[in-house]
Amino acid sequence: MGLEPAICGVDEAGRGPIAGPVYAAAVVLDPRRPVEGLADSKLLSAGRREVLAALIRERALAWAVATATVEEIDRINILQASLLAMRRAVEALGLVPDEAWVDGNRCPVLPCASCAIIGGDRLHPVISAASILAKTERDAEMQRLHLLYPDYHLNRHKGYPTAEHLALLELHGPAAIHRRSFGPVRRLLARES
Repeated sequence: MGLEPAICGVDEAGRGPIAGPVYAAAVVLDPRRPVEGLADSKLLSAGRREVLAALIRERALAWAVATATVEEIDRINILQASLLAMRRAVEALGLVPDEAWVDGNRCPVLPCASCAIIGGDRLHPVISAASILAKTERDAEMQRLHLLYPDYHLNRHKGYPTAEHLALLELHGPAAIHRRSFGPVRRLLARES
């Protein structure tokens, strides 16, 4: 009996925010050590995501998380930066999977076969696992950035353009963590110049 192919799930977190890096995760689950309750990270509470993230790290055959910086997002655009973070995550796995299943409609250039699956984080547990790791790692980074930039309340909105964040951006002006290529930040900078 042959070995099952190593399928790697890939997903990103943080395309929509106007602050902070974009995160991506790659996960190869171990069929002998299943993780029950995997689902799209957006459908889980923060506490449940943390529990599942710990189980994924403990039981997966391989996992990795990678980022693309605010500077990279501004230089190459958010789509290309997301694909770059995904590629970095897959390359950091320590193994080359047989195939990568990527949430969304585009695949990064990878060292293995890949397919894009729209809504994949709701359809395939291996992509759900990547979704959970990317989201929990990005949320943790936004908590860390909140300590460095407390004026923006990043711990509450995680960098998304909420009414509160936009008001604070208007009040304090953009910080180094803000994506200058994104509309609300770009407009403020244009007004200031």
